[in-house]
Amino acid sequence: MAGVAPDDWAAQVRRLAAERDALILAHNYQAPEIQDVADHVGDSLALSRLAASSEAGTIVLAGVYFMAETAKILSPDKTVLIPDRAAGCSLADSITADQLQAWKDEHPGAAVVAYVNTSAEVKALSDVCCTSANAVEVVARIPPDREVLFLPDQFLGAHVQRSLSRDGMHLWMGECHVHAAIGPAELRARVAADPGASIYVHPECGCTTAALWLAGTGDLPADRTRVLSTGGMLDAAREETAPRVLVATETGMLHQLRRANPAVSFDAVDPRAECRFMKLTTPEALLACLTDGVFEVDLDPEVAHRARRSVEAMVAVGNPGSGE
Repeated sequence: MAGVAPDDWAAQVRRLAAERDALILAHNYQAPEIQDVADHVGDSLALSRLAASSEAGTIVLAGVYFMAETAKILSPDKTVLIPDRAAGCSLADSITADQLQAWKDEHPGAAVVAYVNTSAEVKALSDVCCTSANAVEVVARIPPDREVLFLPDQFLGAHVQRSLSRDGMHLWMGECHVHAAIGPAELRARVAADPGASIYVHPECGCTTAALWLAGTGDLPADRTRVLSTGGMLDAAREETAPRVLVATETGMLHQLRRANPAVSFDAVDPRAECRFMKLTTPEALLACLTDGVFEVDLDPEVAHRARRSVEAMVAVGNPGSGE
């Protein structure tokens, strides 16, 4: 933060949070300085559950807008703030409620499975939500003779479809622009340059299918190539024994992985894989959020009620694991 020492800024943030009775929650893809000043760091679902269980009256969600909405869905009586309301999500924006309703009309009776990376309005039209960690289990619980509409991420959907060999599963052709750009050519080049490394691939990545196929053919080390959610990456990092890990996801994740296991070198498959929306939460924006109480997230009560049912249906499947 220009003109302010990092320690002074962090002290201001903590003082203002205490005065406002605010819990600061930061997503794994936030800038390191935002992660370091937060009360908790995690994926969107974990942060929303922390928001719901906290006794704090105000939740500051340092992430993107659909995450703040999910926190509000699960914490309707709390004030939920987001430091920059322009912090959108290309994946969540790839399907609207009107588009989903039209898709449902084309497939009457189909079960609608929505990734948590969706708007409240889309969640409200869905039967059940899922995370990248439990998407396979959620879809597996749906009777095999029932059609499934899986949205919005085509790469996660393909991963589920491949894992279950499921017929009658339709995928929305949405994508996270950051993850989709991490392709198989980049992955192969990085592995060729560092053959002793383990490989963590997020299921939203454009290289996911290729990574699993290449691992099966021996072009990638099968015993060291894993498709993992962000929470799964953290769990794996704590147990990692390889000297280096190549990570295919947004680069903000590296900060948490390095903290989890400082003995291992964690490097991005694509160092340019940075979400500009996540990085809108700057130190200045977080300070302004706590100083002025901006920007508050409000939801239509009926939309929030119906969206909460789809999130609770996911939780009823069992432990929803880690989110994105």
